[in-house]
Amino acid sequence: MVFKLIRPAPLTEPKRSRDGCIYLYRAMKFIGWLPPKDGVSRYLYLTWTLMTFVWSTTYLPLGFLGSYMTQIKSFSPGEFLTSLQVCINAYGSSVKVAITYSMLWRLIKAKSLLDHLDLRCTTMEEREKIHRVVARSNHAFLIFTFVYCGYAGSTYLSSVLSGRPPWQLYNPFIDWHDGTLKLWVASTLEYIVMSGAVLQDQLSDTYPLVYTLILRAHLDMLRERIRRLRSDVTLSEAESYEELVKCVIDHKLILRYCSIIKPVISGTIFTQFLLIGLVLGLTLINVFFFSDIWTGIASFMFVITILLQTFPFCYTCNLIMEDCESLTHAIFQSNWVDASRRYKTTLLYFLQNVQQPIVFIAGGIFQISMSSNISVAKFAFSVITITKQMNIADKFKTD
Repeated sequence: MVFKLIRPAPLTEPKRSRDGCIYLYRAMKFIGWLPPKDGVSRYLYLTWTLMTFVWSTTYLPLGFLGSYMTQIKSFSPGEFLTSLQVCINAYGSSVKVAITYSMLWRLIKAKSLLDHLDLRCTTMEEREKIHRVVARSNHAFLIFTFVYCGYAGSTYLSSVLSGRPPWQLYNPFIDWHDGTLKLWVASTLEYIVMSGAVLQDQLSDTYPLVYTLILRAHLDMLRERIRRLRSDVTLSEAESYEELVKCVIDHKLILRYCSIIKPVISGTIFTQFLLIGLVLGLTLINVFFFSDIWTGIASFMFVITILLQTFPFCYTCNLIMEDCESLTHAIFQSNWVDASRRYKTTLLYFLQNVQQPIVFIAGGIFQISMSSNISVAKFAFSVITITKQMNIADKFKTD
């Protein structure tokens, strides 16, 4: 079966939470982020890693700058905006990739904590939830892959069929004006470089969503364990107390898991928050004032990729805060009224800790949530308003 991981596996198959990252880490291995530990293959692989960073992370943003310096007069307004919107995003993408790659050890370490949390998933219901979140996480990554690849492919084809390279990167060796063959060669080289950058950008955008989807599954299972506390009449008071202590330990592991991934998420989402409004604004201006049907399709795909970079994760952050609130309610509503003094004291300690919600902060400044994301995205409409009021679009067309 193709893409079998996007469907929940039968309960007869053993699944772990880390399996929700399978597609994510396969893509990391393909792009050169996970080298072998030793041997000749490690050095060959590191050569591939160096190539992807040189071409997709370094050359791509510099290629835009080079094209502006050498052939800015040959750009039409629509072509310039199409190039500029991707250029700005490319610089942000290079920053996000550098942050993600430099802190990749945190993401790998977080997977080992998931293994510890999985040890508590013994019931059939909990195993079923693990299987579902594994499928959901891999499915989410696959959706991102189709959308991101769709943007790169649609831009490539629509531009070449219109008689120009898709992004017009600086290329001192091939002049695409010299015939159809050189146009296709130059465009294909651009597409290869951009495809590497798109995959790197996708990795930086999808890992927060994948890791927080798995986090929500464990918060849900912890909530159910709390609700079952002291509900089994066959357990003694001491055994019920041990179950409560295990729930406290589970919560501490979840908090430790969050503390490991927070620095990575903080840097990448902060970078995207800084760019999303401006990039969306330029893209919408291009769509409204300068696009034909082909560039309009490519720009529409680009808008979807920009929205996917933050909106799903920000929505998940809102749900995580609601999950933390549900934990508080579950503790308070559990069967503790006639419990021992030791049990009540520990429960009170647990309640105080759970009342602090799990919040992700972008760059130590913005709380990552839907409201924050909408606020930074609104800047796009400010860009469009300024363009209309200053009549910039008509001036471009006239010039």
